[in-house]
Amino acid sequence: MKICYNEKLKKLPPYLFIEIDKKKKEAIERGADIISLGVGDPDLSTPGHIVESMQRSVANSVNHQYPFGAGMLSFREAVVQWYKKRFNVGLNTDEVCALIGSKEGIGHIHLGFIDPGDVVLIPEPGYPVYNTGTIFTNGVPYFMPLVEKNSFLPDLNIIPVDILKKAKLLFVNYPNNPTAAVATKEFYIQLIEFSKKNNIIIVSDAAYSEIYYDENEKPLSFLEFPGAKEVGVEFNSLSKTYNMTGWRIGWVCGNRDIISGIVKVKDNYDSGVFQAVQEAAITALTSSQQCVEDMRKIYKERRNVLVEGLKKLGWKVNLPKASFYVWARIPNGYTSSQVVSKLLDEASIVCTPGNGMGKSGEGYVRFALTVNVLRIKEALRRMGEIKW
Repeated sequence: MKICYNEKLKKLPPYLFIEIDKKKKEAIERGADIISLGVGDPDLSTPGHIVESMQRSVANSVNHQYPFGAGMLSFREAVVQWYKKRFNVGLNTDEVCALIGSKEGIGHIHLGFIDPGDVVLIPEPGYPVYNTGTIFTNGVPYFMPLVEKNSFLPDLNIIPVDILKKAKLLFVNYPNNPTAAVATKEFYIQLIEFSKKNNIIIVSDAAYSEIYYDENEKPLSFLEFPGAKEVGVEFNSLSKTYNMTGWRIGWVCGNRDIISGIVKVKDNYDSGVFQAVQEAAITALTSSQQCVEDMRKIYKERRNVLVEGLKKLGWKVNLPKASFYVWARIPNGYTSSQVVSKLLDEASIVCTPGNGMGKSGEGYVRFALTVNVLRIKEALRRMGEIKW
């Protein structure tokens, strides 16, 4: 029997991080001592009090049935409280939906709001799922370049009028993956006005909101600004904040009607988030946040060591204010992919090519701060032996 993939599946680019993982495993099989600074998967453990909460919850037979719906009321209340405390944003529980990780919701939101031919405005370089969700719904991606001269913020003024007439969704992601940029108050105010003028839903991806390095410069929430709930929603996740990537738990919050659409999609695609995981997430959100502060200190030390070391080696790199990524300009005379291959072949270091996340990422590579300081220093030592 001949198996034929449909046209949507054929249009999908190879999922970047699966390809990187494949190359890493091949190198390990050859006996290489790999230092992986590629995929953004925290190496730190989930805090013990969250694990203990999960252990108790998973033993409760009440949690063994289909969870269904937008999430436990207690989970949505915890999100409401967390948003009020962290961003001073007021939410109601019907403005929150639990997700099987924010990736799931980001991939599914298109199903509720995109018809064939509708345009989705996507930042690039950026998270690949913004585009894959567009492809699966026969939408049309329009990529908004994120360039250094514009502080890695999209220039909304250069989007063509004919594109705006067809646009239904606009994704933004700050703190940004991969550039580590943060958005300003002025940008969000402009974004909300832009949305109102053009009748475009704003989708804010704030998965890295709690990984920041200066208490006086905490990342902002899109929902902090007047009119935001009229025009959009914000996704967030426990994955990076509490080292819970494998747990698959996040949420989306904001405009009640948009949330209702996402809930309707999910009702037809999955059976909700395992309640034991939701209860563990409640523990994470409502307990002491000292574990998050401790995590930030670890990432800050790693950031400082890597950035200082790269600069000593002659790399051009800015000190990131947030996220656990370092976005570095590559040596002259090479492409991003060539640099990644050279680092892997000659130093057994894995990182992410900037152009793998969008053509505007050419000329950069992304390093993830997901190994300890000793391994970062070893990576820098190896890089110092490479002849460019």
